[in-house]
Amino acid sequence: MYSFLTTENWADYELVDSGNFEKLERFGQYYVARPEPQAIWDKHLPEEEWQRMANAFFTRDKGSQDKGQWKLKKGMPEQWYINYQYNDLKLRFRLGLSSFKHVGLFPEQDSNWKFIYDKTRSLKTKTPKVLNMFAYTGAATLAAKAADADVTHLDSVKQVNFWARDNMEASGLDNVRWIVEDAMKYARREVKRGNTYNGIILDPPAYGRGPNGEKWQLENELNELIKLCHQMLDKTDFFLVINLYSLGFSALILDNLMRLTFGEQIKNEELGEIYLHDRGERKLPLGTFFRFSSEGR
Repeated sequence: MYSFLTTENWADYELVDSGNFEKLERFGQYYVARPEPQAIWDKHLPEEEWQRMANAFFTRDKGSQDKGQWKLKKGMPEQWYINYQYNDLKLRFRLGLSSFKHVGLFPEQDSNWKFIYDKTRSLKTKTPKVLNMFAYTGAATLAAKAADADVTHLDSVKQVNFWARDNMEASGLDNVRWIVEDAMKYARREVKRGNTYNGIILDPPAYGRGPNGEKWQLENELNELIKLCHQMLDKTDFFLVINLYSLGFSALILDNLMRLTFGEQIKNEELGEIYLHDRGERKLPLGTFFRFSSEGR
């Protein structure tokens, strides 16, 4: 089934406007303006309104596609917290203004957090094992942990893992296994050990580096990684979710890779796109996804 998933009814987050390669978002009480390469249309709100509303503006350094500087209005903190709730799931996230335009959270992943929480709770295994690779600041990790999973959180950046630990503590959770490692190396090692997981979460970047300089390039590594995940995923009680944010990376690529690798194990599958909608009813695409599970909805 091809689906379009979006974030709705989140009191502490809103995509206010998008356009002219930028987006204006509200995180809690603060408004943040930053670059967005997919927003190629015109803005809904006038520029004067953006200037009035935004508490922080990101501008790229000259000659850089990613790195830049934040300009803060008076009273805008460099770090703050927001809350998230879905049914019985209650999380708290620390946000911060990074030099690469990110704030420590990808709010469009809300629909996948809900999926992870629901599917973890529906697993028959008493304490299911869940592996989150490329786990960033841990929102998906915490969704699984709040559902009583034994969670392994893996990211190649030590500082990001510290950030995820802060989010865990702020959310009143504990006992997550933190690993700073290259994802491919870890997956190969787990396959050799014969270790399996009931849930696997993947959100790989287009490009990246491991802790020892290992090179990750999505189109070159993804096929092998999915094959390794097939060997690590439990064959009877399971879920898997993969999300890709890479310009030009079609959902059909994911569909081919997953079906060729997992075959008849795929059940209750969803394929599609994740987006955010702004006040002007523009739909901002923010990734493709594929997810499936042993249990239906």
